[in-house]
Amino acid sequence: MIPVIISGGFGTKLWPISRKSLPKQFLPLIRGKSLFQTNYEALRLKFSPDEIYISTNVDQAKIAQGQVPEISAQNYILEPEMRNQGPATGLIAATLFKKGFPDEPFMLVQVDDLREPVEEFLRMIDICDRLARSETKYITGGFKPDFRIQGVDYLMKGRRITNEDEIGVFDVVKYIWRKSVEEIESLINDGSLLVHTNHTCMTPRNFLNMIKKYRDDWYMPLADIIEGADIMTEYSKMPSGPVEEVTELVHANGESQVVELPFRWVDIGTWESLSHYYRDNNLYQVSNPVIDLDGKNNFLNIENKHKMIALVGVDNLAIVDTPDALLICSKDQSAKVGEVVKSLNTQKLTQYL
Repeated sequence: MIPVIISGGFGTKLWPISRKSLPKQFLPLIRGKSLFQTNYEALRLKFSPDEIYISTNVDQAKIAQGQVPEISAQNYILEPEMRNQGPATGLIAATLFKKGFPDEPFMLVQVDDLREPVEEFLRMIDICDRLARSETKYITGGFKPDFRIQGVDYLMKGRRITNEDEIGVFDVVKYIWRKSVEEIESLINDGSLLVHTNHTCMTPRNFLNMIKKYRDDWYMPLADIIEGADIMTEYSKMPSGPVEEVTELVHANGESQVVELPFRWVDIGTWESLSHYYRDNNLYQVSNPVIDLDGKNNFLNIENKHKMIALVGVDNLAIVDTPDALLICSKDQSAKVGEVVKSLNTQKLTQYL
């Protein structure tokens, strides 16, 4: 098994502390360590540094190498330009194929997610490794929700593949898009739906064959890269798009399996999710003097620890203060913070990015 940490995004929903120069995955958010370091250390319980790969861009590779110098530069798979996760995952498969691992399973480890306890995540990796060596199907992960979660897609479980005493692995019988609200709500209570959490796992050969079947415009440049063509030239030929443009078809055609996660999966994607994680794990601390009158569930992240904060009659707010920017938003609307970043780009206020 080859674990590949995916670390190429900018974490715009955690603006204003997440910036292009230092995205959220490299900030010391978890017990003084970054999400990148935390995921690396989890994998180190099973893998050596030379067995772990990093998929990122040139700028973020420099930050990553500073935080985890043990990983060789040869293990970095660098995107020449941002073209979304479809081309990026294809480049991972093509690179590993070219390096001599066409039939060695790889797994994508999203850098902004936490998996606890780590031992159960490593147990899942063993299951996926076994499946990917015996199956040509696309393997992914999902967890069973207690209620409908907004902003995520769902997979419907079919036939169980593994024994009852093992981690649950199921055929996928249907992919349900996040906006299919009525269908999701009608199925959420019968236990058949899993929230799609990715964890893509296949051999490079099988992944490339899947791409060839559904996106020849992605496959042809990747095939040329394997044959030795210039990566920058060929990568620029690939239309930008999410990997779901392929995997939705794979799910629909019965060519995928889903592992029901045996661990707690936490996506540190918004101020709301970070707030929940901190409070659930007794990590939330505010060094500032604070007066909060008739309010509840507010979350503060203030860089100036000497600044006095007074809140009166407000609930469920995220208030984030940096030297050059102030964010105030309802926590349940914090997924929209990325729109602020888009507006800053549109208005050419790039000094705040």
